[in-house]
Amino acid sequence: MQKCAFFDRDGVINQDNGYVYKIKDFIFCDGLFALLETLKAQNYLLLVITNQSGIARGYYNESDLNTLHQYMQERLKAQLGFGFDRIYHCPHLPSENCDCRKPKIGMIKAACRDFNIDLAHSFFIGDKITDMQCAQNAHINGKFLLGEAQVNDNSLKNVQKIATLHQLHSIIKESHF
Repeated sequence: MQKCAFFDRDGVINQDNGYVYKIKDFIFCDGLFALLETLKAQNYLLLVITNQSGIARGYYNESDLNTLHQYMQERLKAQLGFGFDRIYHCPHLPSENCDCRKPKIGMIKAACRDFNIDLAHSFFIGDKITDMQCAQNAHINGKFLLGEAQVNDNSLKNVQKIATLHQLHSIIKESHF
C-alpha cells in the first residue's frame, strides 16, 4: 500500500483568487515546490482533490480546467521533474448533493480505486473546513488546515493548523509523517 498526500488546489497549490481557471491568474503558493520535492523523496503519492463548481456555475468549462491543469503539471515538471500523480475534481454545485463534492468522499474513493492507498499513513492539506471534514470522513489520519480558517467543528479530530506551506514542509521533514 502507498502513502498519499492529498492536496486541495485553490488556496493550497495556487493562490485562491476566486474561480481560478485562466493561466494568467494561476500563481503557485510559496513553499509548494520544496514541499512536493520532500514528499516525492519520501515516496508519497501526490494527488489533487478539488471542488470546481465554477464549471456548473458556467464561469468556465471542463476544457478550460483541463488546460489550466495541463499548464500546472507542465510547470511542475519543468521545475521539479515531476507533477501530481493525478488530479480529481468535482464540477458540481453544492446544492446538487453529488457524492464527489467535498466534504463527501467520492474523489477519495475514486483515488483508492485507482491507486493502492494506505489512508492511515496519508494526509490531506486544505484551506477549508470542508477539506478537513472530507479527510475525516475518509478516515485519513493526517489533517493540515492551511491559513486563516478556524476549526469550529468539534467533531473534527487531530487537525493541525499551519500558517504556511513552509511550516508543513518542516513538519514533514522532521517527523517523516
